[in-house]
Amino acid sequence: MAISHAHSAAVKLPTATDVEALPSLDVHLLGRRITCMTAAAIVGAIHIACVEQRKITVAHSNVHGFNLSMQLPWFYNFLQSAEIVHCDGTGILKAIRFMGTELPLQYRVSYTQLLPKLLQHCDQHGLSLFLLGSRHELLQKALENVRTQYPNIRLGGHDGYFDMNDPAENASVVEQINQAKPNILLVGMGMPRQENWIRQNRPLLSANAIMAGGAAIDRLAGVVSTCPNFLSDAGLEWLYRLWHEPKRLATRYLLGNPAFLMQIALAKVQVRPTEVLEIQPQQRLSYLR
Repeated sequence: MAISHAHSAAVKLPTATDVEALPSLDVHLLGRRITCMTAAAIVGAIHIACVEQRKITVAHSNVHGFNLSMQLPWFYNFLQSAEIVHCDGTGILKAIRFMGTELPLQYRVSYTQLLPKLLQHCDQHGLSLFLLGSRHELLQKALENVRTQYPNIRLGGHDGYFDMNDPAENASVVEQINQAKPNILLVGMGMPRQENWIRQNRPLLSANAIMAGGAAIDRLAGVVSTCPNFLSDAGLEWLYRLWHEPKRLATRYLLGNPAFLMQIALAKVQVRPTEVLEIQPQQRLSYLR
């Protein structure tokens, strides 16, 4: 199914009451590919990569990342090269709807939703996980929490406080990861540092799935509060996070959100279409290297 919409009226795609029945979609918003998949579908793709010894990169798209892709050519190229770029924000879904395609809210998959499903799957299937990022004490707390709740996961970790531009220091981190032989590497060093590290080191890593995780490790450590569903469903998670971390996030949201809205509004005026492609089951393996 391929759909291009350049008109103001939203066009509804077929919806499914069963979340698992929702198709996986490639959506191109202003030339930026977003892989609209449910959390279960993402976990399924990661599982295939692990059991078939393939390699995939799992990135995510939100308003901040979209803005970075407009400013940094390497960041745009990184997202385009990732096998999965899941929708990590209601703002992206609202922009897609504004451009003419209405998608179910189930395509918004934040790490708050994805992590429990992924960890449960790893625990059930004996998959291994390596956490890279955060401060040492928070990393240790995250590892402790995961071990307690998911005892069958083989775990490893390294904090994010190393110089990625120091060849010897960076090589040591890569060696530690590869020695642990993780199925899944979760890199939580903040955007865009984590994406930059992944793109530079991806060819050297043996992990089956490399994931850009943002604050996922801090969440596992229990130091990041979870936004209430009614706020995130309304697209106000940014306001909740800004309230809790005003110094760190003021520029990102108070300047970044209006900049994003301006880009989408200009695209609407210029009648730039949004393309939606359904990923057929036989095509999904083409995402896996």
